[in-house]
Amino acid sequence: MKLGNTRVASGTAVDEAREPVRRPAAQAVRTRRQVPGFVLSWGLFLILIGLWQLIVRAFDVSIVLVPAPSDVVRSLVDGLQSGFLLDHMWATLKEILIGFGLAIGMALVSAGLITQFRIVDKALLPILVLIQTIPKVAMAPLLLMWFGIGMTSKVLTIALIAYFPLLVNSILGLRSAEPEQIDMLRSFGASEFQIMRRLRLPSALPHIFAGLDVAVILSVTGAVVAEFVGATAGLGYTIQATNFNMDVARTFAVVVLLSVIGMTLHAVVVTLNRWLVFWAPSRKEHARDL
Repeated sequence: MKLGNTRVASGTAVDEAREPVRRPAAQAVRTRRQVPGFVLSWGLFLILIGLWQLIVRAFDVSIVLVPAPSDVVRSLVDGLQSGFLLDHMWATLKEILIGFGLAIGMALVSAGLITQFRIVDKALLPILVLIQTIPKVAMAPLLLMWFGIGMTSKVLTIALIAYFPLLVNSILGLRSAEPEQIDMLRSFGASEFQIMRRLRLPSALPHIFAGLDVAVILSVTGAVVAEFVGATAGLGYTIQATNFNMDVARTFAVVVLLSVIGMTLHAVVVTLNRWLVFWAPSRKEHARDL
């Protein structure tokens, strides 16, 4: 009996001895899990900005080569206060929104036709894949010659760049509906339009939003590419002008604005995804992490 008590006591003593060792480790893991991902990302970003500022000032790097973050912020504030950067940002933003909207319309209509009609799938999809293999940077000068230096050529360039990833995701989404569910709706007399509206389209929303997330970032890239080729306004045009004048701080300021536009549009897509595709846990967790 004493031996049993000794065993129990010794076991308790061992557990108590191990307890202080286990608790800090568990608390550390719990603390890491409680820290949001964006806090870690922004913390690392601020550290890198601080190192950038320190290195530029410590080694007296020329502002023509690499400006300090403080110089970039000063140039950004001056450009916004004068309205110079705001005018060019608005010109680029209009091109992005119109081109992105055009890409959405073309992709959804094309995906609907391809998934509903086998002959369209066989005839149209190979042509679209062939067009996608053509570098859009090579298409931009042609669009400029055909449609002029105005907004039309920029919008079409953006739409072409953003179109294909959205098309592919839309096709995958519309084809993701379960055949058993389609057969059940048909057995109840549902038309193809009703099946599309009630089943195929809701099933496709997670895939469509995944395509939107990619396409909206590509739209920003497409706007800059189009303005590089030929423009009289816009942030891409401003980058070329400031590079020609060797105003590197203003060039960095424009890059910051482009990043803000891209992140804002990405956040809008993620928020809409969270509201509309609330039944997809993986997408919700992804949106929460961002």
